[in-house]
Amino acid sequence: MKKTGAEIMWECVVREGVDVVFGYPGGANMPIYDAMLSYPIHHVLVRHEQGAAHMADGYARASGKVGVAMGTSGPGATNLVTGIATAMMDSSPVVFITGQVAAHLIGGDAFQEVDVTGITLPITKHNYLVTRADEIAEVVREAFYIARSGRPGPVLIDICKNAQIEQTEFIYPEEVKLPGYQPPSHAPKVDLESAVALIEQSQRPIILCGHGIIMSGAEEILQHFAIKTQTPVASTLLGLGAFPASHPLSLGMMGMHGEAHTNLAIQNSDLILAFGMRFDDRVTGTLKTYAPKAKKIHIEIDPSEVHKNVAVDVPLVGDLKTVLTDLVPMVDEYEHDEWLGQIHAWRDEGDARSIMAWPDDEKLYVAHLISDIWKATGGGAIVTTDVGQHQMWTAQYYHLDKPNRWITSGGAGTMGFGLPSAIGAWFAKKDQEIWAVAGDGGFQMTACELSTAVQEGANVKVAIMNNNFLGMVRQWQEFFFEKRYSAVNMLSPDFVKLADAHGIPARLVTKREEVAEAIEWARKTPGPVVLEFRVEKEDAVYPMVPAGAALDQMIRRPVRQEKK
Repeated sequence: MKKTGAEIMWECVVREGVDVVFGYPGGANMPIYDAMLSYPIHHVLVRHEQGAAHMADGYARASGKVGVAMGTSGPGATNLVTGIATAMMDSSPVVFITGQVAAHLIGGDAFQEVDVTGITLPITKHNYLVTRADEIAEVVREAFYIARSGRPGPVLIDICKNAQIEQTEFIYPEEVKLPGYQPPSHAPKVDLESAVALIEQSQRPIILCGHGIIMSGAEEILQHFAIKTQTPVASTLLGLGAFPASHPLSLGMMGMHGEAHTNLAIQNSDLILAFGMRFDDRVTGTLKTYAPKAKKIHIEIDPSEVHKNVAVDVPLVGDLKTVLTDLVPMVDEYEHDEWLGQIHAWRDEGDARSIMAWPDDEKLYVAHLISDIWKATGGGAIVTTDVGQHQMWTAQYYHLDKPNRWITSGGAGTMGFGLPSAIGAWFAKKDQEIWAVAGDGGFQMTACELSTAVQEGANVKVAIMNNNFLGMVRQWQEFFFEKRYSAVNMLSPDFVKLADAHGIPARLVTKREEVAEAIEWARKTPGPVVLEFRVEKEDAVYPMVPAGAALDQMIRRPVRQEKK
């Protein structure tokens, strides 16, 4: 049977299990939108293509499926770029489908012609320029396979308008044949044996739990390994939730704004077991002083990440769940009581400095507010964030026991990610409570997606932490630029009135005594809700590892001196 290229595209997309896409139509993708009406697809009309990218990303992270975002050529495609880079940095499986001018016009600076495949080459796992209808079926099939397999990531398909309109015989490719693309699975036995030897010798081991644990579905086998070997577990920002925060072996988050006891444990360990993480600079501090006493075992599916930032003693290249499943039977049971006791002592010292130990002084601190939301939701909500101070406080004080409930922009640090990713997550998990935590700066970058939330009836609760600053930049200027505040004072709209203009219930919270009731009101109110919290203007995230410092050279929160 002959079909148009646009129809073939949808035939293949539906067969990949897609039922929701996020996008914005335009001249170069109108045939795709016309053909969509004949297929069981729910289309979410965003207000900006960046919102579509983040929604598809949030959907992918919450569901474990491939997200789909669409835009037209030219500015439609370039508006997706920030979201594509975000998905690439965080290994999120998203297929981006863009319209392109007709093939015979390419290179002639036609209306809304942009070389989107050239632009996105460094920020996609793979991309395609499709100039003929008979290419579409195979390209779509490959794109979804590449996006979800191995180390997941974004794939872009740029489809010329003539290819969307042309008719050709539709033959669905049952198999994907990519001889040059063979994601590894099992690590070699000799490498496993080398890893076991290091584990047997270790007295102060630590597991660094990364995003790869969640993407591989290795949470259960990770627990088995940690308990069997009595090895404490620290988490990267994106690894939060892979190992239960309530577990006695959990150390919480590591790195620039990680727990002090966690960073001290890393720096004093004699063996690092890096599971599905890439030794990002926010995790390591300066590399020349990173974990100087530790041997290093690195389980990683992407060979290009091995030895890239940190040289390791034993690389185990393969699927993380598969490799851990092979490794667990090979290791014995161990006790590390002295080591765990030392870490607990460091933890107790850190707890004494924590803002959570402060008595109530009626001020609104974001750390306290995040803890309030955590307690009210029982730690069971899906939480998305923007980027900045509120992101770090949420990572520190919303304690996660389950995976796929923490959705944030890690590698790219993309402001504006919180609200649209929450909407995307709602399409994946409509039965779960969803909170988007945002700062006043990041929220305004994609605030237009409030209209999308209303149009779709998305049951998303938005908590805006408003300090009238670009908070993290202000903190750096306070610590390292002698409080010379430059371009960080932010005038914001009345967020309650803004929400009301969208038809969204909203409240302003300025007093500590109002917090608990406002959170419960938001939880009980159906559909999107906005809470604006007027928080302390010059609070700072602690600990903080300064740029160029060793991981244990942290700026700690000063011990609070009570007023007499």
